[in-house]
Amino acid sequence: MAGANTIMRGGSRFYVEPESGIKVPGVTSIISCLPKPFLAFWQAKMTAECAVQNLGSVVGLALNDADGAVDYLKGAARRYTQQRAALGSDAHDLFERLARGEAVRRVHPDLEPYRAHFCEFLERAQPEFLRMEDVAWSDRHVYAGSFDTICRIDGETVMLDYKTSKDTYADVSLQLTAYARADHIIDADGVKHPMPRCEAGAVLHVTADQWALKPVEISDEVFGHFLALRETFDWERERSKVVIGKPVMSGGSTLVTGTQRRASR
Repeated sequence: MAGANTIMRGGSRFYVEPESGIKVPGVTSIISCLPKPFLAFWQAKMTAECAVQNLGSVVGLALNDADGAVDYLKGAARRYTQQRAALGSDAHDLFERLARGEAVRRVHPDLEPYRAHFCEFLERAQPEFLRMEDVAWSDRHVYAGSFDTICRIDGETVMLDYKTSKDTYADVSLQLTAYARADHIIDADGVKHPMPRCEAGAVLHVTADQWALKPVEISDEVFGHFLALRETFDWERERSKVVIGKPVMSGGSTLVTGTQRRASR
């Protein structure tokens, strides 16, 4: 039996339980319901930087294909995000191999700093890895998510997440709390395991320049905020679409003018 599959629906990720076929939303898709007003400013900055850094090319493109120039500039933030996501995926794959004891000595030059930093973390923290790259599943609250690892560090059982972004952000607390409060674990073979009691949460933040192990709160209060977002997710995808009914009364002019008739011909 295979493990839990994932599917995309309406821009959100859902996990499919291997035995029952039940579909539940993913943790990161639920957390994406958080308002992110800073994204508009960041996207505008990325577009402006792209235009300034490629001014000659953009002008040349605009003179021959104005729509193409607009599409090129409009896609600046998306292209950057895709590049960072690709690097992050490669780094996560590398971290898992190293954590499983694989002797990885030669990697792409772009990944070498990440390899060196993770190896230093392994040497200094001496983590004992209990589970890696499995799915945390909640029947009670109807959600699931893939976590990086559960390990023991200094005698504590830790829900640990790897981050390769420029910074770490508060929503990782929501993410790790949701994983730690799930009902059980589904492994790659579809076998269910009890969710161990996680005494702490942490994020291992690795960049090309440095690494840091940062404690992350996983508490009842944080879980309450996550469950509120879980309700918001259902509102956005389902309930909000049915709360306004069809008109029971209406008015206004239905006159079709001669100008409108001629325009439709």
